[in-house]
Amino acid sequence: MDRFDTLQLFTRIVELGSFSQAAAALAIPRATATHAIKQLEARLSTRLLDRTTRQVRPTLDGQAFYERCVHVLSELDDAESALRHVAASPRGTLRVDMSSIHAAHVVLPRIDDFRRRYPGIDLVVSSGDRLIDLVREGVDCVIRAGVPRDSTLVARRLALMPQLICASPAYLERFGTPQHPEQLSSHQSVGFFSSGNTVHHGIDLVVDGELRNFTPGGWIATNDAQGYSVCALSGCGLVQLPRYHIEHHLRQGRLVEVLGDWPSPAMPLSALYPYHRQLSPRVRVFVDWLASLYEEKFGSLAANGMA
Repeated sequence: MDRFDTLQLFTRIVELGSFSQAAAALAIPRATATHAIKQLEARLSTRLLDRTTRQVRPTLDGQAFYERCVHVLSELDDAESALRHVAASPRGTLRVDMSSIHAAHVVLPRIDDFRRRYPGIDLVVSSGDRLIDLVREGVDCVIRAGVPRDSTLVARRLALMPQLICASPAYLERFGTPQHPEQLSSHQSVGFFSSGNTVHHGIDLVVDGELRNFTPGGWIATNDAQGYSVCALSGCGLVQLPRYHIEHHLRQGRLVEVLGDWPSPAMPLSALYPYHRQLSPRVRVFVDWLASLYEEKFGSLAANGMA
């Protein structure tokens, strides 16, 4: 392997914590990866990686070298992009992660448009709502709803999604239809949680111009957006979620909107990606395409006061 390929291999091993996974990601034999890193450590006269039976971690010198490698590789990628005019026609594999609802209802139905524009980019799309480690899992970009909490990532706002509160007819027949937000304390709601976070049963509403949080009871929670709406359909309680998630259920009467006289705050949606990948032409063109896609569906951020 040449020095450039070895640096790429080293960064992938640190990010994935595994020789085998890094070798598979770069489509090389594991033995080749092991030999290349041994040669690199010999050339630098220092140990870069601590190897155990379960995981590979960088040493202190290895971590410092990794950070320099990331910077060097990013600069090389940007330089090659300029020389090859890759910014206009980027190439390579782009790994993205988003919830199954966004994948099925917004992004994938239009993905042929992205492919026509950028035929050199191959996409690997995973779906889920869990928090993931982008660097460790080798993901270039994720789409997430809510306010981003990870300050180590670049966040680009894509949309503000109108929300509503609803429940199934069976639930409303059993517990009654709330006529005022103050009545929510006597109702049940479906909880939602992300990895590492506590269950949230709260409902936010704008009352007399002020954003207030109400906390109904609840006996079930999920960390999956699709499962959240299914729980509502099954009569498990009230849910507050973007309208587009369940428009067809509202039209067909399987879910009923409640408390419509009090506005629900719009839910922000963002694309998130690591700082060291923010100059990647593949990430840049994909996020730009997402922004236009979500603007078409939910309106411009400028119109929503987010420009």
